[in-house]
This record gives sequence, structure tokens and C-alpha cells, in this order.
Amino acid sequence: MASTTAARYILASGTQVREEDFGLLFYTMAGPRLYFLSSGKALDPEFFEGQVTLDQWLSRRKIQDSVSKARILKIENNLNQLKEKGVILER
Repeated sequence: MASTTAARYILASGTQVREEDFGLLFYTMAGPRLYFLSSGKALDPEFFEGQVTLDQWLSRRKIQDSVSKARILKIENNLNQLKEKGVILER
């Protein structure tokens, strides 16, 4: 699994994301398919502008301490899976 420590993400062409109660919902035109990212309030669509890493995002939002390390690892794994499926791209 690739490290997401320095990774910044953007949406792949033809992908849209919206915030839901559980986290994020991704819709891709290639397919079309839906993907879910159970991130709660830890992430929102702005994260996928590719400006900051996950650690920077959580730190800036001042929620890093309220999100468990296990939850952060799960989000990192899910980001890697979305990248492998071509839903998001590493910048």
C-alpha cells in the first residue's frame, strides 16, 4: 500500500463528490458507478482540490485529535482504493 502521508488528491475527470451524513459519495461517469467513503465529518469535497495532505487537512480543521488513529488509517486505505479504481488521482 502506498503511503498517503505526502499524497494530495484531486477528482478524476468525470467524477463528482458530495457530502453525506456518513461521509462522501463519489459518482463517476465511467461506469457509471457510486463509491462511498465513510469519513464522517473528517473530510469534505474541498479536500479533493489537491492543496493539502490528509495530515495537513486534519490539522487545519483542528479535528486530528478527535479522529482516532485507526479511523485515519481506514480513511487512508479507502483513499488508496479510490485511487486504484481511478476515482481520484494523486497530485
